[in-house]
Amino acid sequence: PASAPLQKPALETVQSSLRLLNASAYRLQSECRKTVPPEPGAAVDYQLLTQQVIQCAYDIAKAAKQLVTITTREKKQ
Repeated sequence: PASAPLQKPALETVQSSLRLLNASAYRLQSECRKTVPPEPGAAVDYQLLTQQVIQCAYDIAKAAKQLVTITTREKKQ
């Protein structure tokens, strides 16, 4: 059987999760680029950078969990 289209609240949740996933992945890429100093000898705050990367990874995992939850819920209906 073909899967039914997502209901409006579910669709909004999926779109919100995808936006979070996309923004977090972009931010993670940006933060990781900062590990390479722009010039030799430039200071890099690795402690702050590590915290930022951890936050990005958390946001990615959160968005992925939201997508899995809504997809699983839709399949059961």
